[in-house]
Amino acid sequence: MLASVRSATLFGVDGQVVTVEVHVHAGLPAYTIVGLPDTAVRESRERVRAAVLSSDLEWPNKRITVNLAPSGIRKTGSGLDLAVALGVLIATEELPAGALDDVAVLGELGLDGTIRAVPGTLALTAALVRAGCSTVVVPMDNVVEAALVPGARVHGARTLAELRACLKGELPWPDPPPPPPARDDEDGDEPLDLSEVRGLPWARRALEVAAAGAHHLLLAGPPGVGKTMLARRLATVLPELTPHEALEVTQVHSAAGRGTSRLVRVPPFRAPHHTASVAALVGGGSARPTPGEVTLAHRGVLFLDELGEFAPRALDALRQPLEERVVWIARQALSLRFPADFLLVACTNPCPCGLGPPACGCGEVERARYRRRLSAPLLDRFDLRLAVQPPEPDDGPGECSADVRARVTAAVERQRRRLCATPWRRNAHVPAGALPALLPLSGEAAAVWHAEADARQLTGRGAARVRRVARTLADLDDCATIEPEHVALAALLREDVP
Repeated sequence: MLASVRSATLFGVDGQVVTVEVHVHAGLPAYTIVGLPDTAVRESRERVRAAVLSSDLEWPNKRITVNLAPSGIRKTGSGLDLAVALGVLIATEELPAGALDDVAVLGELGLDGTIRAVPGTLALTAALVRAGCSTVVVPMDNVVEAALVPGARVHGARTLAELRACLKGELPWPDPPPPPPARDDEDGDEPLDLSEVRGLPWARRALEVAAAGAHHLLLAGPPGVGKTMLARRLATVLPELTPHEALEVTQVHSAAGRGTSRLVRVPPFRAPHHTASVAALVGGGSARPTPGEVTLAHRGVLFLDELGEFAPRALDALRQPLEERVVWIARQALSLRFPADFLLVACTNPCPCGLGPPACGCGEVERARYRRRLSAPLLDRFDLRLAVQPPEPDDGPGECSADVRARVTAAVERQRRRLCATPWRRNAHVPAGALPALLPLSGEAAAVWHAEADARQLTGRGAARVRRVARTLADLDDCATIEPEHVALAALLREDVP
């Protein structure tokens, strides 16, 4: 007899619907699985067989063929176990043929018949709902996460025997577990606020501009001036994610194995160590490519402290994501697309010892070698580049994060209204070809822009970034047009560092 059960597998950070077809017929006992399964899927035979027998059900002593459609897409992970088991039960008439009409299932099976959680449940459930599945059955530990998908009707199950009884109508569906209570310290043990930073008015202004327009920021200066302290407070002035962005970010974290019981409302903040490899930063892997830090920072902040200590190869791998806001992972059998729309903020020292002139003890050769670790194309992709000077002893605290976030949120809303008819939402995202139409300059502002580009010998990319920053400064000032002073200030915020 033939049975068909719908399930899903991860493809990058998205779900791919899979139809599990099970055929049980007379012949020598055998188990064959086709449809580009990986090792975990091929090993499902022993898990499924043990789970069926442990649930006091009969395993057919016949020839079993399992097909995973579509056959041209590689299937990964153990989340198809439950679909295979239910397909066998339907094919052997342990379950009625229509028990899984408009129902999809996800789950890994234990040898004792328990249904275990699977990573990426949010992405998998979303794909199944888009495919028209009215009900999705998931492990009980994934019910709260799967229920975050709009329009999803989710049931949970603890064991294969319990699920069989529920599908046959012998037992009611178990109540879902309550979501865990929210915690005040979910985003870190140390509460951060911009008011803790004393002095540094130019650096604070650059931080506000970066948050308002999604502009990449580079801070250079000797140790102890407050670069890291300032950069770690960037997330506190960013506006809350929109519902669409929150679902998108939560799906990315779910696919990366960081399951959550609620939507991620706060922009993520990722700070990898400088020993991170290329694959750790941009994603990759041989058997199953996984998201890197740039994807985990999607819609949030990627903070690279001690930028000059990162491997040059890893830093140059960031150039394409910074421009296109996506990462393409190409392998022989597949090509994956990971989202990477992040705001990059980086800190660096002027030389290996960090002190810089005149106290620097490094030789010219050492300083030149250190500067070469940051390639010119990478530095050109920073919209804002600032040399940070130590604060004065009598400098007091500045504005708190709440006040700055209010201005940033208002500026972001102005950008969204202005760009609502375009594919872009922030000034930093507007491509160079669309700048004259979307970010026009008056005659005086255009003259200042050309003069600054010539005086600073800016590349075409650099001049375009100055123009975008000028538009963000105008948005923060609630100006409908870009004034000459906005262009001049945008050029000043793009110094030649380190």
